[in-house]
Amino acid sequence: MTKVKFIILILFLIILFPLCMVFGSVDIPAEQVVKILAGADVENEVWKVIIIESRLPMALTAILAGASLSVSGLLLQTAFNNPLAGPSILGISTGASLGVAIIMLAMGGAVTALGATYYAAIIGGAAIGALSVLLLLLFLSTIVKSTTMLLIVGILTGYLTSSAISLLNFFATQEGVHSFIIWGLGNFSGVTMNKLPIFAATSIISLAGATLMIKPLNALLLGNRYAESMGLNITRTRNAILLFSGLLTAIVTAYCGPIGFIGLVVPHIARMIMGTSNHTVILPATILSGAIVGLLCALISVLPSKVEVLPLNAITPIIGVPIIIYIILERKRLHYFN
Repeated sequence: MTKVKFIILILFLIILFPLCMVFGSVDIPAEQVVKILAGADVENEVWKVIIIESRLPMALTAILAGASLSVSGLLLQTAFNNPLAGPSILGISTGASLGVAIIMLAMGGAVTALGATYYAAIIGGAAIGALSVLLLLLFLSTIVKSTTMLLIVGILTGYLTSSAISLLNFFATQEGVHSFIIWGLGNFSGVTMNKLPIFAATSIISLAGATLMIKPLNALLLGNRYAESMGLNITRTRNAILLFSGLLTAIVTAYCGPIGFIGLVVPHIARMIMGTSNHTVILPATILSGAIVGLLCALISVLPSKVEVLPLNAITPIIGVPIIIYIILERKRLHYFN
């Protein structure tokens, strides 16, 4: 039955990917999309540019970003034994936002003047901000032994970075605030084909690293004392989980902006589908489910409008909130951590 469920997830992924290629602001016939992807000549070169330079990298970004955020949420939920833990709970996302705020708000939103250099500065600022918070948490984890206390420290760190962002917004120009708000709405369309290789490589390496945590994660499900009795170093395992979760969150936030709900909700979707908390099954299911949700959000973002791509953070709550409410109402029946 587990194999059948995996096959169904893969089929959903296979169906959604070509839909993201076909639908968009410009109507392109499906047969022409197939020809373009196959490398054949087409009657309209503009269609080829749209598919290769816009829709293809957007779909691939959606797959990788959805999978990365979902796995990050799964790692944190298991590490903190908290079904409502997500990538933003430790302040890593807000750390990335602070890095971008410093770039955007200090420069007055001069996007047009700086061009590609400005985009590189945004990615660099987000990465530095997120990794700074991650390194701070890793340092504090050597002092704070309690997992619950570390979670509280992460939340407080998020509040501090949010406060700094609010101050920057208050003193910034109108153009800078507007640019920062647009970035904060999240999108998959900012990663072009030229930028995709670095994003893909870092995401895949971090996901591969997360798969190495399957056995320690399963041990943590049985409780810290049992895990320690099995020879597991809790502090080292917790730091490894923070590292991989933080890297996955930092990479996606740097390239796509802070995206809510995917990391929080998708691990629960994977558990409900697979009917188990065994990470040998749940982690690959979370990767597939996250990729599917990422593609679904990308598809929804281009359907209603022929001009603009809808922001992701206007879409993810529509998917996420009903699932979270269901989890809260059915928490006694859904034995995730047993």
